[in-house]
Amino acid sequence: MTNKEIYTKTIGFSIRRILWDFVTLLIGVVLAVAGFLIADKLTDNGLIGLAIGMLAAIVLLVIAMRYISYMYKAGQIAMMTKAVTENSLPDDVIGEGKKIVKDRFATVAIFFAATGVIKGIFNQLGRAITSVGEKIGGENGSNIGAAISTIIQVIVAYLCDCCLGWVFYRRDTNAARATCEGAVLFFKNGKTFLKNMGRVFGMGLVSLVTIGGLFTGIFYGIFSAMPKAFDTLAAEITEIAAKADTHISPALTDPNNLMLVCALVVALLIWNFLHGAFIRPFILVGVLRNYMQAGIASSPTEESFELLESKSAKFAKLRKQI
Repeated sequence: MTNKEIYTKTIGFSIRRILWDFVTLLIGVVLAVAGFLIADKLTDNGLIGLAIGMLAAIVLLVIAMRYISYMYKAGQIAMMTKAVTENSLPDDVIGEGKKIVKDRFATVAIFFAATGVIKGIFNQLGRAITSVGEKIGGENGSNIGAAISTIIQVIVAYLCDCCLGWVFYRRDTNAARATCEGAVLFFKNGKTFLKNMGRVFGMGLVSLVTIGGLFTGIFYGIFSAMPKAFDTLAAEITEIAAKADTHISPALTDPNNLMLVCALVVALLIWNFLHGAFIRPFILVGVLRNYMQAGIASSPTEESFELLESKSAKFAKLRKQI
């Protein structure tokens, strides 16, 4: 199966996931706006209501992502893994994906425990690499370290998904051992996987400019139709800053600038949803294929685990569970 065929056959997971995320985001926006309007009318302080509404929206989003979106994301990775390793997919891709996730991770808690360990291992190693960059950079070390850290975070996200794919592939193996193997795979074949990074960042930048720019324009137009709300919000921010004797950027105290900032924030959230649901999975298929091929050709051994034990305390701790 080609990468395009795999992407097309597993896109159903993305569609279901984005629908849940969109409904959750829409409810969150309604809660934030309602909180602002109600508090502004009752207490003449809409900013407090906005904060409460946004807090409720964040709680709702976290719950939806934890108990619903995770199933679709994990199911998609499981089916991608099956496709690149077996060159076939079942007729009921969605149903089979959910079944594999439930079989491998009986509860949502087990799933997040496993993914948490994977992220912890790669993030710990990433921080070590960032530290080296800061030391090498001299006076500009912090900037170099920050740039390296940003790049590593993107790489880590893909590696976590690939590692999760390996855990699904090694379904008859202890999950802790499979996770250790998945972490080792990258460091044994780092050059192979890093070749994908140009594509990762290139497509990510294009989608950010295209999708982000489009929705920034749309929401700025929408917000421009409600100038009084932003006049009130900007005035409240200015008043709070004055009372606290704190300088606030004109981006938040000028109504027109505030409209643009809000439009950018909403557009960025939407881009994050759309990119994560539709663009990123297409990139992931190619990265996952290289990852699985490298792993199958040279499956990690007990001896290879020693490569990471001295570099990651989390890895060493996980290995003890094997």
